[in-house]
Amino acid sequence: MVWVPLSPTSSDRRAPLRAPSTTTMSLEWLMDWSWSLDSLRDFIATGIQSFRDCDATALVAVACLLVLFVWYCYHVGREQPRAYATVNALMQSAEANGVQNGFVYCQSPECVRCSHHDGLNQKLYHNLQEYAKRYSWSGMGRIHKGIREQGRYLNSRPSIQKPEVFFLPDLPTMPYFSRDAQKHDVELLERNFQTILCEFETLYKAFSNCSLPQGWKMNSTPSGEWFTFYLVNQGMCVPRNCRRCPRTYRLLGSLRTCIGNNVFGNACISVLSPGTVIAEHYGPTNIRIRCHLGLKTPSNCELVVGGEPQCWAEGRCLLFDDSFLHTAFHEGAPEEGPRVVFMVDLWHPNVAAAERQALDFIFAPGR
Repeated sequence: MVWVPLSPTSSDRRAPLRAPSTTTMSLEWLMDWSWSLDSLRDFIATGIQSFRDCDATALVAVACLLVLFVWYCYHVGREQPRAYATVNALMQSAEANGVQNGFVYCQSPECVRCSHHDGLNQKLYHNLQEYAKRYSWSGMGRIHKGIREQGRYLNSRPSIQKPEVFFLPDLPTMPYFSRDAQKHDVELLERNFQTILCEFETLYKAFSNCSLPQGWKMNSTPSGEWFTFYLVNQGMCVPRNCRRCPRTYRLLGSLRTCIGNNVFGNACISVLSPGTVIAEHYGPTNIRIRCHLGLKTPSNCELVVGGEPQCWAEGRCLLFDDSFLHTAFHEGAPEEGPRVVFMVDLWHPNVAAAERQALDFIFAPGR
């Protein structure tokens, strides 16, 4: 508030200006404060009248939105925080039972599915930078994008397809692939069907002497028995097993799209005894397609990927994306014997050659 002095009269025109009294200032301040309260009261009254004039339907809609907002805040607040792109967080629920998606919980630091460490994204990005320094950034856009936004991709995927470790964006997604997707390798495997079958039968004779012969692994299942005999396990050759299947192992070297020096690459013989059900699970990545060459395929055996069932056939290859939710079962009679397939991981046909080289570097075993 500014105080303006009154004009002096002729009698005191030469008198000096005097400061206003305290009483005068208090009265003027109270008058201004009263006017402010009147303005505030008018503003509140106008707001109340506007609220009364609103349509009832609009008020109900606003109330519903407020209730939904409060519920959303409550729901989000109850959720536990989840670290982005850490294998530990992605498999937290399964660890409580000691089993992960039908696989024995191995707790091996070398296992890409079972290792428990934070900062996976930082590690992948460091590997990508190291690769780019040695070679080139050319063609790395999709991999760079995938690593940078890995948490969003893994957490926002629909429940039908949720790779557990790494998702490469912009790849065509489908549960099953046609034989033409990797025609050369499919035809090569099928031409060598008898060779692979013969070496399996030699291996399987050892089951008559003991329950679990050397080189075989038993996997956890809700029912029945599931055995695997690995030639390549997460990018690592198993020398003892390869020496027992020399022709099959040499055949792997002739495949053009077999994933080799990469933790996502596997090759094994998979055996399901009658009455076996493999629990539904997701694979670790979408950069590969899994090939099953049927060696022994009794009746009532099925593979279900993304809700779509398929049957194996002896001497024929079946290609599927195991990052989709999938399961397998053998409901045949005991006298029909086991279901046996030769399983090998091939590159997804839409992963370019430069990307394959980079991914082999980034996901090299032990890196």
